[in-house]
Amino acid sequence: MNLLSTEDDLREKIKELTCLYEISKTISKSNSLNIQTLYDIIISVKNAWRYCTENVVELHIKDYHLSTAEEIEQAIYQSSTIIVNKTNYGHIKVHYPSKKYNLNDFSEDEQQLLDTIAIEIGNYIDKYLTLERKAALRRTIERMERLSLLGEMTAGIAHELNTPLGNILGFAELIKRQNSNPEISADISIIINSVIYSREIVKKLMFFSCEIPQKLELQKLKPIIVFALSFLKSNFQKKTIRHELSFKDDTIMARVDSVQITQVLFNLLINAIYASPEKSTIKIIIDHDKTNLYLRIEDNGAGIPDSIKEKIFEPFFSTKPVNYGCGLGLSVVHGIIKNHNGEIILQDNFPTGSIFTIQIPLS
Repeated sequence: MNLLSTEDDLREKIKELTCLYEISKTISKSNSLNIQTLYDIIISVKNAWRYCTENVVELHIKDYHLSTAEEIEQAIYQSSTIIVNKTNYGHIKVHYPSKKYNLNDFSEDEQQLLDTIAIEIGNYIDKYLTLERKAALRRTIERMERLSLLGEMTAGIAHELNTPLGNILGFAELIKRQNSNPEISADISIIINSVIYSREIVKKLMFFSCEIPQKLELQKLKPIIVFALSFLKSNFQKKTIRHELSFKDDTIMARVDSVQITQVLFNLLINAIYASPEKSTIKIIIDHDKTNLYLRIEDNGAGIPDSIKEKIFEPFFSTKPVNYGCGLGLSVVHGIIKNHNGEIILQDNFPTGSIFTIQIPLS
């Protein structure tokens, strides 16, 4: 290490203290984990080293790779590891060109400073990762509270609507049988179809509110899925869409409610058919490990924009035309999978489309 005069040594100490102050100030002003804050940090580091006009500072963490200039091809460097939550999250390095400098041109004080800066960066990253986790958890809790409250409301609504709808349907069918006027008969048919559609909505409300009793039984999955696909055969043919069914094990069994799982398949497949272009293929893949069943439905539609991904499982949220759906399909799916102690995950398909993955315990 090259020896410094007392005056030079004091000047270097002042630079180091100034660097720590600037970094602390930069971090305290930041309200998020962002590239500008990280760049301001490495500029402060650059100015703190003795040969600051010729060094290059590099910061590499999981989501960012920043440098104060183009990296030197033949270089020597000091480095310090950035630790976040006891794991290696990246590093920060200070480079000198090896043609002009050697390792002795770095000082021990500079290494200590670099280690301190790495700790500050690690704390900065950990702080905002923790805040992001807390925000995500808070959104999840708020959503669960809304779903729980809405579940109680919809249970009451469903019970209240069932009786009058049954009366309307019964009397409409009676009038239709006794009527001989074709015009009146056509109008009554509209009433009957409207009541049947309304009862389907009520049924979905009851699924959503978990008012329909659940009957879990250990049974084979393949017959349930084959039935659902055969029931939707006309839906596939109408848009000339193919489906591919793939089983890791045809005999796989799980403890499920077959009626509710069929409802899940209907809703997800109808959505996939609606979103998919003509002559495309929808894939249904059934896999499992020692503890869980995995059911994947992949389509090649337009996909779901990031801006609404968090809303798709909310009741009455729909991107379909007004007369096409009531926005309860995915809420029903979410409620059923939750009652099976499972999980449903949305991912983007490549190059276009969506993938819904359902995970359910085998027993």
